[in-house]
Amino acid sequence: MPRFFLRIACAAALPVFAGGCATLSDSPQQQLEVHAILDNREVAGVGCVLQNDVGRWFVVAPGRITVDRSSTPLTVDCRRQDAGGAREQVASRFDTDKLIGNAMISAGLGYFVDRHSGAGFSYPSTLTVIMRPPAAEAQGQGAPAAGNVVF
Repeated sequence: MPRFFLRIACAAALPVFAGGCATLSDSPQQQLEVHAILDNREVAGVGCVLQNDVGRWFVVAPGRITVDRSSTPLTVDCRRQDAGGAREQVASRFDTDKLIGNAMISAGLGYFVDRHSGAGFSYPSTLTVIMRPPAAEAQGQGAPAAGNVVF
């Protein structure tokens, strides 16, 4: 009888210790929606590059893109020749919805695996960047301070 329980415990622990904790949280990818605003209006046809320590992705705003999650901020750099540009950073947040289940199933080890893989983190699902007009960029006002909040 004790062997039966030992086999069940080993079978349950195997995915946890074999790197399965990140799969408990979710995919390491996330879909985002990107919008660009200039003079209180949405601007179409804006090319945006999103990047973090895992990779770099391109999208034409307004549009959707799938990015790899990371614990580091996501930099959003958008430009359109006649509309100006924007450069902002979006902080990632640990996904607390998954924290309790992950802690219960993996005895807390999933947090460390998710932190390393980025799967336990997420960015806001909708990113809205505020564009600067071309005249403001030419005068040196185009590059906002690092760490501006994206709504």
